[in-house]
Amino acid sequence: MVVSKLSCFKCPKKHCSISKTTPCFFTRLGTGVNFIVIFRSLWPLVSRTFPSCLGRIGCKVPWNGDVSRSNMITAPAETRSDIALAVPSERPVELSIVMPCLNEAETLASCINKAQGFLHKQGIIGEVIIADNGSTDGSQEIARYCGGRVVPVTPPGYGNALMGGIGAARGKYVIMGDADDSYDFSQLMPFLIKLREGYELVQGCRLPSGGGTVRRRAMPLSHRWLGNPMFSFLARKWFCAPVHDIYCGMRGFTKGLFQRLDQRCTGMEFATEMIIKASLNKERIAEVPITLHPDGRKTRAPHLKTFRDGWRTLRFFLICSPRWLFLMPGLLLILLGGAGYAVVFSRLTFNGVIFDAHTLLFASLALLCGFQAVLFAILTKLFAITEGLLPPDPRLERAFRHITLETGLAGGTVALVAGFILLLMAVLIWRRTGWGRLDYSEVMRVVIPGATLTALGFQTVLFSFFMSILGMKRK
Repeated sequence: MVVSKLSCFKCPKKHCSISKTTPCFFTRLGTGVNFIVIFRSLWPLVSRTFPSCLGRIGCKVPWNGDVSRSNMITAPAETRSDIALAVPSERPVELSIVMPCLNEAETLASCINKAQGFLHKQGIIGEVIIADNGSTDGSQEIARYCGGRVVPVTPPGYGNALMGGIGAARGKYVIMGDADDSYDFSQLMPFLIKLREGYELVQGCRLPSGGGTVRRRAMPLSHRWLGNPMFSFLARKWFCAPVHDIYCGMRGFTKGLFQRLDQRCTGMEFATEMIIKASLNKERIAEVPITLHPDGRKTRAPHLKTFRDGWRTLRFFLICSPRWLFLMPGLLLILLGGAGYAVVFSRLTFNGVIFDAHTLLFASLALLCGFQAVLFAILTKLFAITEGLLPPDPRLERAFRHITLETGLAGGTVALVAGFILLLMAVLIWRRTGWGRLDYSEVMRVVIPGATLTALGFQTVLFSFFMSILGMKRK
C-alpha cells in the first residue's frame, strides 16, 4: 500500500513519498491534513522549547532520488544550532562524531540517525558533524534536517574534509567514520571506553588478524588480502605502530592529539599520516575490532581509487621511512664497494680468480649508488621534518651540530682535489709512454678511483648546499 503524501512527526519534510506496507497512525486516523496544518503552526514553538529532544529524535529521510529544497520544510534558523547537538549547546561536549561527505545522499541519513541514537542511548553529550566537501546532491539539506551540523569545506580532498570537520569539533574526543553506511555508528562505545582510559588514538580494525569482521562483498579482495595487510605490516615494522588495519576509516582520538600532530596530507593518505605521526610521537595507541558492512551506495562508485591512493600511501611511506628504505641499503652498498677496493688493491685471489680493474668498476658503482642513497635518506628526513610530516629527530639535530655547510664543503673539496690528483697521475703515465698504448690493468687502478672520488666530492658539495637550504628556519 502506498501512503498518501503526508508529513510524519519525526521528520518535518513536506510531501515525503514513503512506500510502506502499513500506513502511519495519522493516515489511518484520516485527519492527516488538519494535523499537518496544526503541527506546522506549532513547529517554531516546539523547536525552540525542546531542541535537544528533536536532536535525539533524528530525521529519517528515505531515499527517493529527490532531495531538492522544494521537498523540504525550512526549520527556523534559530533552532538549527541546537538541533545539531544531541544536548543543549551550553553544556560541554564530550564526543564529536565527524563524517566526511561528498554526495552521500543515499546513506547520510542512516549514518546520522545511528550516531544520534548512540549518543542518546548512552547519555553522551555529543554532536554529529558533517564535513561537506562540495556535495551537489542535497547532502547538506539532509544533514541539517537529520540534526547534523554541516561544516562546509571548500578545498577538495578526503584529508581536507576531515581537517575542516575535526577543526570545527567542540568535543574532547573525536570519532570519525565514512558516511557510506559501511561503518555502524551505533557501535562506538568500545572507542569511547579506550579514549576515557587515556588512549590518545583508538584505531578500528576490520581485518580478522586484529579481531575484526569483513562482511561479504564489503571489501575488494585486492584490498583485503594484499594492499591493506602489506601497508599495515610495513607500519608495524617501520614505525612500530600497533595496528593491523591502517586503512580503517573509523577511529577515535582526542582533539588535543589532532592539534599536536599538525597533519598535512589532504588526500586518502590522511589516515595513514595520523597513525604514523602518532606512533613516532610515542602516543598511546589502542586497536578495537569492528565490522565492515557493504557500501550502502548504489548509484555511484566509492571515492577510493586503488592504484592512485595506493601509490600516494607508498609515497608517504617512503618519505617517512628513509632509514630502512634508503639509509640501510646505502650503507650496505658502501660497505660492499669498500670491500671490493680492498680486495683489488691487496691483489687477493680466490681459487685462481683474479680481481682486477673490472672489480674496481663494480666496486665504484656500489660506492656511488650507496653514497647517493645515504644522502637521499638524510635529505628526505630533513624535508619531512621541515614540512611537518615527521616530528623533530634529536639524533639528527645532534648530527647537524657537526655536519654543516662548511664541513660539507670542506669534505667535498678534499675528495675533489684527491680525485683530480689521481686523474692527473693517469695523464702523466700516458705522457711517459709517448701518448701511446697503456697497460690498462695498471692505469685503470688509478683512473677508476680518481673518477670515483671526483664524483663523490661533487655530490658532497651539492648535497651540502641543498641541506643548508632545507635546514633554514622559516619565518
